[in-house]
Amino acid sequence: MLSAKDVRDRLPDIVDGLFRNVPSGLGSRRKDLKLSHGELKAVLQKGARWAIAHGFGTSSDLEHIENQGCLDDADPDAVSEKAYERGKDQLGTVGSGNHFVEVGYISEIFDENAARAFGLFRDQATIMIHTGSRGLGYQVCDESIRQMLRAAEKYGITLVDRQLCCAPFNSTEGRRYFSAMAAAANYAFANRQMITHWVRETFQEVYGASDVSLGLGLVYDVCHNIAKKETHRVAGKDVTLCVHRKGATRAFPPDSPLIPDRYRKVGQPVLVPGDMGRASYILAGTQQAMDETFGSTCHGAGRVMSRNQAMRTSRGRSISKEMEERGVYVRAASKATLAEEMPEAYKDVSKVVRVVHRAGISKLVAKIIPMGSIKG
Repeated sequence: MLSAKDVRDRLPDIVDGLFRNVPSGLGSRRKDLKLSHGELKAVLQKGARWAIAHGFGTSSDLEHIENQGCLDDADPDAVSEKAYERGKDQLGTVGSGNHFVEVGYISEIFDENAARAFGLFRDQATIMIHTGSRGLGYQVCDESIRQMLRAAEKYGITLVDRQLCCAPFNSTEGRRYFSAMAAAANYAFANRQMITHWVRETFQEVYGASDVSLGLGLVYDVCHNIAKKETHRVAGKDVTLCVHRKGATRAFPPDSPLIPDRYRKVGQPVLVPGDMGRASYILAGTQQAMDETFGSTCHGAGRVMSRNQAMRTSRGRSISKEMEERGVYVRAASKATLAEEMPEAYKDVSKVVRVVHRAGISKLVAKIIPMGSIKG
């Protein structure tokens, strides 16, 4: 098991290796992995299962991924050719914006019982990955917005904001979007699984040891910005709902049959990333979340500055040097990315997680302090 000291002593080697092995940045692509249309269709159908079947990780990883890394409602034929074109060579890449691969360590444990179930301990080295369905998912969303705007008019739905465009779930437009969105989610599951594999390979290269001996097991892969069919208790009855977690993530409680056996006494792991200079958190889902928020909680800190405002604020500064002075070694595709993602562009995630903890919709388990990061 790697400690913070183990990683800090080799931090530049680790971060440089991650930057070399996991492409990041706007339009980033893997030159060594180009998928045919048929292969990409299989990714959209099978998700992380496709990645593992092709040697990217082990079957035990699937136990620690939401929905075992695959949404069965996916229909690859609902995805446009343009989306296929954008996604064919972006699998296994981080992308741009707030996406990252971050190396950190656990500085504080709030719930010893839950931390033990999650396999976490104080001063333990961690790796957190935040990325999704890349250009393929963006294209699905972009095309669907136009379709939903027409559908809202067709079905007589009054929109208070065009960004809330929608269609009835069981309409032709609603079913097509849900199937395409699920396919994009499967792409994201496969994408994160492949990056997980290359993260492990990077650590193996640096330390000359196996990922098992280094303790590089998967705690959890959980989605955000996703719609899913789930059963919830409403007015005393079990009802099947479409739960759309936009800016939210799942937080299922203890005893849920939909979380791994080893976590059922404490609740589902919830990952809440912060900014690259302060902290991120691991929480656990609660029954109160199921009762009050359809099993949901926050998924991050949220911005307080637009990207343009962050660029203006950072003018004349070296964000990479500022991060180094904080003890955080960063690599990014461009200086602009670092400026847009500087810590003060985000809310303090510590305040955010305290709110959801006190509200009872997820409980604090561990605090992670960043040591190094690759950004898109």
